[in-house]
Amino acid sequence: MPVADKLEILADAAKYDASCASSGGERRNSRNSGGIGSSTGNGICHSYTPDGRCVSLLKILLTNACVYDCAYCINRRSSNVRRARFTVQEVVDLTLEFYKRNYIEGLFLSSGIIRSPDYTMEALVRVARTLRTDHAFRGYIHLKSIPEASPDLIRDAGLYADRLSINIELPTEESLRRFAPEKRTATIHATMRDLSEKIADAKTDTRGPRFSPAGQSTQLIVGADSSSDSTVLATASALYGTYRLKRIYYSAFSPIPDASTLLPARPAPLVRENRLYQADWLMRFYGFSAAEILAGSVDDMLDPEIDPKLAWALRNRDRFPVDVNTAERESLLRVPGLGVRTVDRVLSARTHSRLRLDDIRRLAGSFRRLLPFIVTADHRPSRLLDRAALRSVVAPRPQQMSLFG
Repeated sequence: MPVADKLEILADAAKYDASCASSGGERRNSRNSGGIGSSTGNGICHSYTPDGRCVSLLKILLTNACVYDCAYCINRRSSNVRRARFTVQEVVDLTLEFYKRNYIEGLFLSSGIIRSPDYTMEALVRVARTLRTDHAFRGYIHLKSIPEASPDLIRDAGLYADRLSINIELPTEESLRRFAPEKRTATIHATMRDLSEKIADAKTDTRGPRFSPAGQSTQLIVGADSSSDSTVLATASALYGTYRLKRIYYSAFSPIPDASTLLPARPAPLVRENRLYQADWLMRFYGFSAAEILAGSVDDMLDPEIDPKLAWALRNRDRFPVDVNTAERESLLRVPGLGVRTVDRVLSARTHSRLRLDDIRRLAGSFRRLLPFIVTADHRPSRLLDRAALRSVVAPRPQQMSLFG
């Protein structure tokens, strides 16, 4: 099969994996050390996929053939899809040629499982090793790790890749057993733990070899099973806390050809994926726990109409208004409309003078949303509205315009 045809098949097959962002990579630059390519710590995202994700990686599968039969995967053993397989050298050549044409700045490489996990993982490692050692490639490399592969191969992968990822796919062991009976949650967690320890050791021993300097990530499919948002966030929180993951990616389930009858017939709403990303942000940067984000919510699901931070504030009216001149950083981070950078600006500015409403207007972006939740030197909300009334003020429903004005 011509390489161009393989690329068409295997690039399309890779689109279902969301965990390919490149942020956090070690800074490497060929201008200083020779070789080809470069990678910066701030990430290399310049291209946009149709669903809005920003990437500039050559994102492909080594092969879309697979010995596993996971119900949610279009490349499962029983799927009637056109199959293809790259050789190691073809992936290396494609990566170098795409880079030289300024199409990409790195490689995201995953694969279906062929022959055995070790056989497949060894091929993935050979791609990264060839790029690094034979061609001095300094760009970003993200490899998908196979949990069932030997620890030695996983270790070798971490020596050449900027980031490794292991997709846990579903939020509960029961769901994984039902939809992917050949995979084992315990094996996935054991490999994540091993990666976490190796990454931590490499950071401590700066004289030793680098190991996956951009950390590890995973992906959760949302809406393939009946798990609530509360269950998804509880799983995410446990993964962050136990394995110090760099990122968790959420992928709204989309029906696939020849789908299993176990799967829903309709796609999961993309707004649900978006709300989970927002809630994930609250856990990682705003000090929220998974439990409190959804405490008091309906059916343990995030509100699709408003963001999780505002929804939490509306359910916790007793915590507001917050005085921007005296409140601690943790309290300010809970205010709808105040982001991390804005809070830091507020803390810095109030050391020089008492902040007034005009000061907050200059510092914050979502000024209208802030007003019911803050106190300044010249502003205090005149009255406390009930939850429904306040919601209508800070998050009014969009009105459909009349064709006739």
